[in-house]
Amino acid sequence: MSRQIECVWPLAAQLGEGPMWSADEQALWFVDIQNKRIHHFHEPTGEHKSWNTPELAAFIFPTSDGKFICGLKSGLYEFDPATSSFTLRVRVDGEFKHNRLNDGYVDTKGRLWFGTMDNNQTKAVGSLYCFSDHQIKRCDMDYVITNGPAMCPAGLTMYHVDTLKQLVYAFDLDARGMLNNRRVFLRIEEAGCYPDGPVVDSAGNIWIAMFGGWGVHCYSPQGKLLEVIKLPVANCTKVAFGAEDLRNMYITSAWIGLTDEQRKEQPLAGGLFRVRVDTPGLPQNKFVV
Repeated sequence: MSRQIECVWPLAAQLGEGPMWSADEQALWFVDIQNKRIHHFHEPTGEHKSWNTPELAAFIFPTSDGKFICGLKSGLYEFDPATSSFTLRVRVDGEFKHNRLNDGYVDTKGRLWFGTMDNNQTKAVGSLYCFSDHQIKRCDMDYVITNGPAMCPAGLTMYHVDTLKQLVYAFDLDARGMLNNRRVFLRIEEAGCYPDGPVVDSAGNIWIAMFGGWGVHCYSPQGKLLEVIKLPVANCTKVAFGAEDLRNMYITSAWIGLTDEQRKEQPLAGGLFRVRVDTPGLPQNKFVV
């Protein structure tokens, strides 16, 4: 299937990541991890603005009290766009000086799930965490690079990515928020194609951006490849569903890892892309403070 791809913001992010749709604002938030930036794209007008972050930025999510929670290198912070201020909530992985937070997700119960990783991408010292009721809990470990997680619409299955191993795991999630029965959901066999951020749509299909894979893959809940959306850039990092009908798919990308020659061949690398899809996404949940 051929879809019309547009680059709505050719901002050349070094490592664009973590797109998050704000229905209240009709806007997309995302980060540039390595450039320490938070970005805001207003869909109706195309206007955009950005904020500097004091550390490497990982993700941003709305909170139940009308604010934002942001993952930075050292932990979770409250972020106030009006004052550009960051207030520490909790430190994470302080024993590993090269670790940083990476991808995240807020579930329908308002819990924040996120991963940590070795910023040098060599040691398996990353973990999967859950933050809820002012408590942080390590749920899985031994990752070099974590991505996700994402959850099925019914909230019973969680997907989490081990990027360097080219694996996507599935977990059972019980009513207490405990993960069980980790198993391999997908194994990416293509050399140089690494699964990055996963997102689930309203039909339960899993959309995974492929770093080095020139696009986004869509899989059924049974793991069948349903669709590939090709992009003009190699390093795709994550998607989010926007617009009032949640059918505008936004895709972040990165130029990190490209040679100078490859960057010339991919002038839109690091841009923010948009494409219309048939199945809507799921509404963005708010982290319960």
